[in-house]
Amino acid sequence: MGKRFKQYEVLKWASLFLEKYHREPKVAELLLQYHLDVERTKFFARMQEPIDQQLLFNFEEDLINHALTGIPIQHLTGYEMFYGRQFKVDENVLIPRPETEELIEHVVTYVRKIFSSNKPLTILDVGTGSGIIAITLALELENAEVYAADISEKALHIAKQNAEILHANVEFLQGDFLSPAIEQEIKADIIVSNPPYIAQDEAKELSDTVKNFDPSLALFAEEEGLAAYKKIVSQLPECIINEKGTSVFFEIGQSQGNPVKNILKEMYPKSHIEVFQDINKKDRIVHCQISDVQESK
Repeated sequence: MGKRFKQYEVLKWASLFLEKYHREPKVAELLLQYHLDVERTKFFARMQEPIDQQLLFNFEEDLINHALTGIPIQHLTGYEMFYGRQFKVDENVLIPRPETEELIEHVVTYVRKIFSSNKPLTILDVGTGSGIIAITLALELENAEVYAADISEKALHIAKQNAEILHANVEFLQGDFLSPAIEQEIKADIIVSNPPYIAQDEAKELSDTVKNFDPSLALFAEEEGLAAYKKIVSQLPECIINEKGTSVFFEIGQSQGNPVKNILKEMYPKSHIEVFQDINKKDRIVHCQISDVQESK
């Protein structure tokens, strides 16, 4: 029987191995914790314990796969954490980003400021992917009736699983942007979207972990990354509540603050539009408060 390596030895080797292949060493810790199936505190408390040979083999196989191909750790583990909750992900959905948590914060803060706690409201998540936005808002805002739309049947399959696992009450719709909501005559108090916004010519700048594994449908958009925003804004009049107005929240690329603001301003010239920066001081969120559908051109 060969030597059984201790946990700290395996972690040290794995971190150095990833550095050699220009990968993030932190992945070694997360992946080993996943294979050991222990919480973070127990993981560090057991550094002197030996690792089972079969478990070590499985861990090394995943580690080497990640190092050589760039496959995201989330595709190896099958999940990603978002807003304190575990979401199922695979190659059919975009892996949740921390920046999108900031989008959630803005929506939740706005709703709690404007709407009374017992007043019902309708939220529509456009391009839901794994369902992280819709599900999180449904769980954070108990008075919200939440709809989530996506054109991808495979993405909706994952989103529905996440909603079921997390006990979130979300109605899922299949179709292109706002089209399924329009067909069902859904009017929303809040419309939120993290649509594809990367220009095709920016693909070369992305890491292989992103461009080779995240679905292109969720990443790239024509017209310098603005096509999705233009399409959604063109459909807005059919989903806006006349008498109360509707708020629109977009996640955007760091150079898209003014372009997206202008797209909204052209449709709704009298609306109040703000661009918010993320924790890294980059433009990340556009909020448009539409007071009256009749403003639209």
